[in-house]
Amino acid sequence: MIYLDYNATAPTRPEALAAMVAAIEAGGNPSSVHSPGRAARRRVEDARRAVADLVGVDANQVIFTATGTEANNMALLGYPDHARFVSAIEHDAVKQAAPDATVLPVLADGTLDLAALEVALETAAAPPLVSVMLANSETGILQPIAEIAARVHAKGGLLHCDAVQAAGRVPFTLDSLGADLLTLSGHKLGGVPGAAALILGATLAGTPREPLPLLRGGGQERGRRAGTENVGALAAFGVAARAAKAEIPAMQALAPLRDAAEADLQTAGALLPAATGAPRLPNCFSVALPGKPAETQVIALDLAGFAVSAGSACSSGKVKRSAVLSAMGYPDAIAGSTLRVSFGPSMTAEQLTQFCAAWRRLAGTPANAHISSVA
Repeated sequence: MIYLDYNATAPTRPEALAAMVAAIEAGGNPSSVHSPGRAARRRVEDARRAVADLVGVDANQVIFTATGTEANNMALLGYPDHARFVSAIEHDAVKQAAPDATVLPVLADGTLDLAALEVALETAAAPPLVSVMLANSETGILQPIAEIAARVHAKGGLLHCDAVQAAGRVPFTLDSLGADLLTLSGHKLGGVPGAAALILGATLAGTPREPLPLLRGGGQERGRRAGTENVGALAAFGVAARAAKAEIPAMQALAPLRDAAEADLQTAGALLPAATGAPRLPNCFSVALPGKPAETQVIALDLAGFAVSAGSACSSGKVKRSAVLSAMGYPDAIAGSTLRVSFGPSMTAEQLTQFCAAWRRLAGTPANAHISSVA
């Protein structure tokens, strides 16, 4: 099986798995004061420093959560006195956290409509809280977060950015984005499910402007998020964060392979909804085969030995028409027949050549030539 679904979850890194196993075997509650408890606390705090370093913040700005969904909910629900705005291409973890939020449209290239944002900010009945993801999980398209942040701050608002897809794949820091709240997830970096984080901007951390706790109880995470920490998953998160930061240049180097695969598929008549000209992640692309439902394509390619997906993987295994592509103006025939292909630094030109050949067979087009490793 050739794994082409990194945007759903990256393969677990061996060193992250080893860190998790060691933490579980050692045991200990990080809130206990005895030696095993203190050892567990050291693992948690080491992970906190690693995650903080990934996005250029201090460790006290990191709130550990169980999932990116929880972190998004904490950000969106933590400011009940704010008027909430979300982009039309956000993950359901943001949309469903604030179902009454005003939806901000995107342009045909998948980036936020800044003119519509300005109008929304001008008419906000309360201080605005805006949520815009850094990189879309389906298209890989990157948003101009720094520019969005400047406009939101000019109106006295806060910006939340779901960066789970971008972390470890493109270089950024919290300061370079200008966001006030940032979501990360361990399993997107090669950690394991069960560990994520909400990062607070320096102007929020340790002040009354922090978001209200979503979970209350034992006072863990300095009272910000109650519940005994998942030490094993957090240990893996920390190890994966360090490895992902070091791996960013290798991820950036995947762009030529992506472009070569897209060029090959275009010669077979494929539609590439994400190739709009806007900046995007280097490790993924979307390909549409109108007339053949995405679910049928996913199953056929799985049988051929390729793991791909159709949009977000967080819908209980369901394959639905892409709301992201619909928001970009694509008709149902395309939004319902598009696959997402995503990969990591171990991807080879030969593997992508094999995928393109399999897609061509599915589409009924002639076999392709070999994709060069240097596009």
